[in-house]
Amino acid sequence: MPRRSPAASSALGPIAIVAVEQHVPAAQRITRDHLAVRLLPASVRLFARAAAGRWVRDRLVDASDRRAPGVWGGILCRKRYADDKVAEALAAGVGQLVVLGAGYDTRACRTAGVAAFEVDLPVNSAAKRGRLESLYGRVPEHVRLVPADFQVDDLGTALTAAGFRLDQPAMVVLEGVTPYLTEDAVRGIFAFLAKMAPGSRLLFTYIRQDFLDGTSMYGLQRVHRQFVTARRLWHFGLHPGGVVGWLAEYGWDELEQVGTEDYRARYLDPIGRSMKVMEIERFVHAEKL
Repeated sequence: MPRRSPAASSALGPIAIVAVEQHVPAAQRITRDHLAVRLLPASVRLFARAAAGRWVRDRLVDASDRRAPGVWGGILCRKRYADDKVAEALAAGVGQLVVLGAGYDTRACRTAGVAAFEVDLPVNSAAKRGRLESLYGRVPEHVRLVPADFQVDDLGTALTAAGFRLDQPAMVVLEGVTPYLTEDAVRGIFAFLAKMAPGSRLLFTYIRQDFLDGTSMYGLQRVHRQFVTARRLWHFGLHPGGVVGWLAEYGWDELEQVGTEDYRARYLDPIGRSMKVMEIERFVHAEKL
């Protein structure tokens, strides 16, 4: 199998966090995902299963927060937000789901009754195919795995070849992906999104530009060194106030933009969970005009 790039390797972390969360008692669980553990590679499954005990889970979260305060909690909350908004869109009659940079995310497999398209780097798509075939004997009929590199491949060509219908509304999820891309690559994605049918919905996360610039660190100096200055993995960001204009360029209207305090009010406080949630990442929900 081809060697994974750092961006490709980042596909495992979020779903491993979700898998660990499944050991939390149901009444206090932020995300519910019965496939998370099963889709992980064997070595990571062992890690997730070792977290069945509360003491181990607490130590994992504490260790994560020492390295990167709020990243663990932020990933759980953004996963829950995406699940909620996807469910709303499909309940409203949207019949296609597109997950860009899917990694090991299980949302498409958990969403029946729609045509689902997962786009990711070829190495990630191949690994995902292997896990799905191991679990089910084949990729589920409603799921299409679409190998593509956003930096070099044309997204529209790849998706339409897989059966995606531009003339029908779709729910598009772009979670935890844009920082790893250049601005040109992000604009390439949005140029495709500009062609989508009215009534389509979009969810995308972004990293705050002031963090990438080093103007505001939000207590995440170590993350900045690792992802921005040392390894140079993160390239693209936005200012919260610039999102409406960015979307308007491509014919989209912002419905909502959420972050730390919204997550606490919606997901943590009601179930009595006290977790740090990173401030550098925000989630945007938009509709195609």
